[in-house]
Amino acid sequence: MEDASLRNLAPAPRRRPGIRVRDGWFLLIAGFIIVLDQFTKWFIRQELARGDTWADAGVFKVVHITNSGAAFGILQNAGPLLAVTSLIGMVAIFIYLFNPGFAHPFMRVGLALMLGGAVGNLIDRVRSGEVVDFLKVTYWPAFNVADSAITIGVLLLLWTMLREPDKRSTAES
Repeated sequence: MEDASLRNLAPAPRRRPGIRVRDGWFLLIAGFIIVLDQFTKWFIRQELARGDTWADAGVFKVVHITNSGAAFGILQNAGPLLAVTSLIGMVAIFIYLFNPGFAHPFMRVGLALMLGGAVGNLIDRVRSGEVVDFLKVTYWPAFNVADSAITIGVLLLLWTMLREPDKRSTAES
């Protein structure tokens, strides 16, 4: 009897954070974005000479442009800085992955999209010092699959974060 009471007083073993089986889909989404991004950039490099346009549909066209900077062409030729920034962002995404406050499925999808996009563009920066952009909408800088995934991921994360307080306050009332 005394042994059983001592076992009840012992602290429960602490689980170390790690990738859980249910996080596999998070990594699958990120991996899918990386593969899709790299495939589309490879295809553009193979099929279009730099500066050429294909499939000009008025407002939308496919082009082959490279960008050695960040979004909207800022920070041109700052590859090492942008690579380090990408790595810091990826570490932050993994930290948030293990944060219970980011357990909502839409938040996790947003983080997965952001991670896949960051890795996709980082691969280009490390390999060639510039990112291939190929989607062009009139009056907007060219972009790629990775840029789109990052943008959609950020918007999804923000939307979910803004919606969650409403859900909690409704549940408490």
